[in-house]
Amino acid sequence: MKVVSIVGARPQLVKLAPIAAAFAGGDSRHVIVHTGQHYDADLSDVFFTGLGIPDPDVHLGVGSGSHGEQTGRILAALDPVLATERPDWVLVYGDTNSTLAGTLSAVKQHLPVAHLEAGLRSFNRRMPEEHNRVLTDHAADLLLAPTAEAMRHLAAEGLAARSTLVGDVMVDVCLRVRDAVLAGEHARPALPEGIDPDQPYLLATLHRAENTDDPARLAALVEALVDLPVPVALLAHPRLLARAEEQGLKLARGALHVGRPLPYAGMVAAVLGSVGVVTDSGGLQKEAYLLGRPCTTLRTETEWVETLADDWNRLVPDPGSLGADWVTTATRPAPDAPQGTPYGDGKAAVRVVETLRERRA
Repeated sequence: MKVVSIVGARPQLVKLAPIAAAFAGGDSRHVIVHTGQHYDADLSDVFFTGLGIPDPDVHLGVGSGSHGEQTGRILAALDPVLATERPDWVLVYGDTNSTLAGTLSAVKQHLPVAHLEAGLRSFNRRMPEEHNRVLTDHAADLLLAPTAEAMRHLAAEGLAARSTLVGDVMVDVCLRVRDAVLAGEHARPALPEGIDPDQPYLLATLHRAENTDDPARLAALVEALVDLPVPVALLAHPRLLARAEEQGLKLARGALHVGRPLPYAGMVAAVLGSVGVVTDSGGLQKEAYLLGRPCTTLRTETEWVETLADDWNRLVPDPGSLGADWVTTATRPAPDAPQGTPYGDGKAAVRVVETLRERRA
């Protein structure tokens, strides 16, 4: 069996790590195509080295651009690659422009497509990721769902026959790295200057277009972080830095300490060292849940609805509207309630490879 994995952004590289490991021990040929959608070394290269992922077999180097430009460049560059490889499966991950372009290139060439992390829905049609998810699910031949909720979404859209529950591969890598961090196998993360890892701090990320492109909204969110009584380690995505500079917005002030994105093990260690997380990232919401830290999500919705149970995650789209309650929300302690295992048992990647083999045409 030959499988081509198409990845291009940080979250996809994390998901790729357990999949590549699951392929490594068998007789299948696994070809990795990196589109270069995330071209910053902090969002790409460190994940290959830090998670032990084999180097990409093909690197398209598309770089940044508008959604249309980026998707079009990926699609044009992928067509000849897939025409040459003619794999049994094209495996696409998540909800990025690389996901959609990989799907379109494959289906136009009559190549079977499997979508890892299928069935997630925010029901927010303003999110580019939501369109990528829906279009990919309806075009793909095999839908690899991470949760029972995702399976319900797929069934509601008439896609049950193409769907299978495999669990969430992010659990595989998160728990493995967590155990290595707790065993002292990784150095302390490089937190922003001014953050004492031995004192309470919050970990924050902010990068979604709906939060960063509107100057008034971005300024309000930054002010909410600046005014917190606990130091905030802001791991600044390139999009955030670019928008803040364009808007003349100073980030590093008050409680806010600005640093670079971390390699995955560093991110896990930083979450474990924190007293809580504030983010608009889908992946970090789930990582906070898996690592037992309360999360405050700066959005109106979440794809990972399981994290909302027992107040492990709380949606706060407008911190300013909470007044003094914003501080108590962002700094609330971890719940006492025990967690279930809605995302699986940490063996999803093995099930993915088994399913691909079983469903091969």
